[in-house]
Amino acid sequence: MDVSKRRWAGRALGLAATALLAWSPPHASAQAQSGDLVVFAAASLKNALDNVNARWSKETGRKAKISYAATSALAKQIEQGAPAQVFLSADPRWMDYVANRKLIKPETRSNLLGSRIVLIAPRDKAGPVDIKPGFELARLLGDGRLAVANVEAVPAGRYAKAALEKLGVWASVSGKLAQAENVRAALVLVSRGEAPLGIVYRTDAAADPNVRVAGSFPENTHPPIIYPVALTANATHPAAAAFLAYIKSAKARPSFETQGFTVLSDGRS
Repeated sequence: MDVSKRRWAGRALGLAATALLAWSPPHASAQAQSGDLVVFAAASLKNALDNVNARWSKETGRKAKISYAATSALAKQIEQGAPAQVFLSADPRWMDYVANRKLIKPETRSNLLGSRIVLIAPRDKAGPVDIKPGFELARLLGDGRLAVANVEAVPAGRYAKAALEKLGVWASVSGKLAQAENVRAALVLVSRGEAPLGIVYRTDAAADPNVRVAGSFPENTHPPIIYPVALTANATHPAAAAFLAYIKSAKARPSFETQGFTVLSDGRS
């Protein structure tokens, strides 16, 4: 790895570490609050789910302890025995991963939300980008790097890679990536001006005033973006089922829609 790549890798990892500390890693939260309702949720859900949790707390007097990180990391934590009661994944693949290991209650699983991926730039940089087959992403990056979540493990990164491959531009930018541990860490790279462009969920872009959406990726360029939710197999907390029902209810819908999610739940729970 050359000096430039090492520098970018260090920045991405450093920002990821900072972000994860701020969001309370799952094992730390679970150990510190073993008597609480522990929820594991994809990092991209933070703003919306924090709001839902606050509303639920106001209505019921209870409050969940939510740990946010990359879905892949959360699934591995559950596999290792972390006492999560509810799991919100950023894609079906990692929910399948825990389901295949009998780590969730399959009858409680449902598809909660949908989203989109977008190309972002710092708020005061670049103009609109027409995202189409063969678009000149490498030229737009110049000497900079494209901020993405890990393209092999993290859902947002995998969606980004799939879209770039479908559009025929992956080969031109695959050596110019600044890969981060999760999508919010990729967002921070662009927000701080460390990367000129990045690919994140539309909801992440809406959460940071320091970035702007330069273009949206057509939905037919990547697998559908779906957030499934389920109770874990050892969910014994008395509030677990109630919290799951609440996030699927009509009361939670505005919090998700305000952040740009598409609500897939029918709201009858």
